Amino acid sequence: MHWLDWIVIALYFFCIGWVAWWYGRHQKDSIDYFLAGRNAGWFVIGASIFTSNIGSEHIVGLAGQGASTGLAMAHWELHAWCLIVLAGLFVPFYYKSAVQTIPEFLEKRFSASARLVLSCVSLVAYVFTKVSVTVYAGAIVFRALLPETFGSPENAFWVGAFSTVIITGIYTVFGGMRAIMNTAAPQAVIILFGSFVITAIGLSKLGGWSELVRLISENPDIKAQFALWRPLSDPTFPWLGVLIASPIIGLWYWCTDQYIVQRTLSAKDLPTARRGALFGGLLKVWPVLIFLVPGMIGWALHQQGIIQLPLKIGPDGLATTTIDGDQVFPTLVKLLLPAGIRGLIVACLLAALMSSLASLFNSSASLFTVDIYEKFRPGQSEAHLLMVGRIATASVVGLGIVWIPVMAKISGGGLYQYLQNVQGYLGPSITAVFFLGLFWARMNAAGATWGLAGGFVLGMLKLTFQTFFGKEKIADPALFAWIGDFNPYYATGLLFAASAVIMVVVSLMTAPPPPEKIKGLTYGSIHKEAGQEIRQSWDWGNKLMAAAILVIVLGLYLYFSFWLG
Repeated sequence: MHWLDWIVIALYFFCIGWVAWWYGRHQKDSIDYFLAGRNAGWFVIGASIFTSNIGSEHIVGLAGQGASTGLAMAHWELHAWCLIVLAGLFVPFYYKSAVQTIPEFLEKRFSASARLVLSCVSLVAYVFTKVSVTVYAGAIVFRALLPETFGSPENAFWVGAFSTVIITGIYTVFGGMRAIMNTAAPQAVIILFGSFVITAIGLSKLGGWSELVRLISENPDIKAQFALWRPLSDPTFPWLGVLIASPIIGLWYWCTDQYIVQRTLSAKDLPTARRGALFGGLLKVWPVLIFLVPGMIGWALHQQGIIQLPLKIGPDGLATTTIDGDQVFPTLVKLLLPAGIRGLIVACLLAALMSSLASLFNSSASLFTVDIYEKFRPGQSEAHLLMVGRIATASVVGLGIVWIPVMAKISGGGLYQYLQNVQGYLGPSITAVFFLGLFWARMNAAGATWGLAGGFVLGMLKLTFQTFFGKEKIADPALFAWIGDFNPYYATGLLFAASAVIMVVVSLMTAPPPPEKIKGLTYGSIHKEAGQEIRQSWDWGNKLMAAAILVIVLGLYLYFSFWLG
């Protein structure tokens, strides 16, 4: 790292600190802290959705997947269409019901028990996924770029992990959602610009896009390994499993997760909320090109001998012939970029890490404060709830730090693949409860609660078996090993089906919900009550943005399905 790099990074931290201080002075109540006073514009909402999604695990993890599995994970990064579903279907329900959190919406539709279950499942999901993976990815960058600055690469890893969590926690605790929303736009610019720069420089070193296509096409094994669609015989990414799991995870994450949807709840009106979600979708079309492709470029540069990528270490302590995917992006930054630009890219990574963690901390605090604390301690003042929200945020920061050593032990299979596997075990029951709840008026509170809880337990069992049992782990008993090795993407589909069956059966075995319980909370009833307002909020601007998203996503699918001939 050159002194110029440190100046760029220091300027970034100074700006973030100033924003947190400025907006932290104006926090008046819980609506301010959690929803930025419900006065955000569509540009800020869309940028915040994008930066919340694009954490360091995307930049580091997707580049690693690009180098090791090519376009296999692209299906999860072409989820911009899910934001059309969010804007077109879900936002009117959330906005018209005036909720602060997504579990609060479930209480209105079903019951307090359904709300509590979803809040607890969401908090567990954040610890298993966003906290662990995001922090670990940021620490990997420190270890790669500053290996001797703190005495050893291992020290650099832990310094990076602790410092980023603590600094992000401080600015989230004091700045709240206003700070997160108002830093989103510049962070989005930095992330996009930084990734475009490293992609352009990498292609320049390689000899252009055609050279990348040639290197992959001329080797049949690599061509099959890097393909977007894999045969059913593929043990990791069979095309049918991907088609089943990817939409289930995408619809859960983009349409029903507090972490993302909270941004649309901060909009000043319904048209703005819908347009903000769609603008987030327009930004979401880029990750395949600016995060996955650089990983493939890194692989090609390694094959050509232009750079040397780190290799995985085997059980015997010796280097294998397999590229360590999670080290690809930091290595590209380290070896390809000049001073100053390198600092900008590190600031890009820090921007991704901090914006993603900040959104996570704030969403976790809102879930705890609004959905759990207020239920047990009703009638508290706004000042008291604001204090509880800040304490809850600080607590999540602490849990993030505690989880770091655990994550370091279990993320060896690739950060992004681990992330999607775990989300595939936590998300199916939530996706099922929302879609059935909106479209099936007969579904009741008992069905929702039992389905959510049952799906969560089954998902945790699969995760436990996968962690400890399998051919290369504990092979006895054979049933446990088979469950552990069962393809996670097929498992996602089975968990979704099991959750839906539980919800339908329990609902039919118990009394239907009273009419007043579903008024304005199912698809048919809300369009009877506010159909004209909802139609008017889907204006021509929103329709054009939705059309643009569909055209771009379809274009990327068509191109990368046939790009290697």
